[in-house]
Amino acid sequence: MKKLILNLCVALGCAGAASAWAGVAAPPPPALTAKAWLLLDAESGQVIAEQNADERIEPASLTKIMTAYLVFQAIAHHRLDKQQIVTVSQRAWKIAPGSSKMFLKPGDRVSIDQLLDGLLVQSGNDAAVALAEAVSGSVETFVALMNQTAQSMGLTGTHFANPNGLPNPGTYSDARDLATLSRHLIQDFPVLYKGYDTKREFTYDHIKQSNRNRLLWLDPSVDGLKTGHTESAGYCLIASALRPEGSVQRRLISVVLGTPSNKARTQESLTLLNWGFQNFETVRLYSKDQVVATPRVWKGQRKEVKVGFDHDIYMTLPRAARIEGVPTVTTSGPLIAPIADHAPVATLHATIDGKALSLPLIALDGVAPAGLLGRTWDSVALWVAQMRG
Repeated sequence: MKKLILNLCVALGCAGAASAWAGVAAPPPPALTAKAWLLLDAESGQVIAEQNADERIEPASLTKIMTAYLVFQAIAHHRLDKQQIVTVSQRAWKIAPGSSKMFLKPGDRVSIDQLLDGLLVQSGNDAAVALAEAVSGSVETFVALMNQTAQSMGLTGTHFANPNGLPNPGTYSDARDLATLSRHLIQDFPVLYKGYDTKREFTYDHIKQSNRNRLLWLDPSVDGLKTGHTESAGYCLIASALRPEGSVQRRLISVVLGTPSNKARTQESLTLLNWGFQNFETVRLYSKDQVVATPRVWKGQRKEVKVGFDHDIYMTLPRAARIEGVPTVTTSGPLIAPIADHAPVATLHATIDGKALSLPLIALDGVAPAGLLGRTWDSVALWVAQMRG
């Protein structure tokens, strides 16, 4: 392995020779009654704090986040339109008497837009079935798509048996997967998400129902996301809050599962969000296409290759964290041309808040092979360099 000690100070925005974070004790998280919970920074994708985050739970109506994701996806790919009218089936109408409903009737002609309001504001189990049939033709085909999508997102602890989260042994998830799913919903379809995120009530067929997410009334920074409740699951809430920090907006996502009451899930979600915003910050370490290092290239038309990232790199840290030490860039061996544009070529290693971090680096521009003479000369030079160690 080739190891390069690099001065990455400018990239990290620090002074002198410092360029990695020293370990700083993070403030202890609040004590919650929830059986499982997790707090995620949406920009960096980092989990700030968690408890029992991988414990299998019944997601109840939090399942509808995946249903909304697939409807948004169908709209984005022009397979559905928000104003498209669908006819309500007997199956949608008959779903679970006494459960949360939009109160659809068989034969009703309803727009996709109305059904999304029924799904996300009213938590309608009937709306979930109607949307599943609109996307895939049948509930069974839609559920297969739900599980396929969960797999593609890396939700290894999640499986769905229906589009609404009604109790079923085949429907389960965990706090970590639900946070990841929620982040996908917000980031993959930001415009569509914004159309439904803060609605406090929705009326269908002269029946007005309020959003069960009470945080929408308590905190103006909260813009979603979904409640869930069954006797076995307890009271659950995934909340998203967007608050200004300097010149940018910062989003945190909280997942609170298995609390004893509606009041508890609301208060504990707000407590967790406030704790995260007060005690942590998210900084941009590198910008997309920023040159992080220029390691040596052999047998190429150029002697160096610019390496960096194909997206902005963010890190969430305790506000007291400070930068110390020197990060390194390693390659698995000598870099031999040709090197394709955007090919993975190296790894950045740093210690961030006492934790080891490794990030893959790509070639920002390719390197073509040298001519015969250049390749021959570099072969000899490389052999000499390797002999010298």
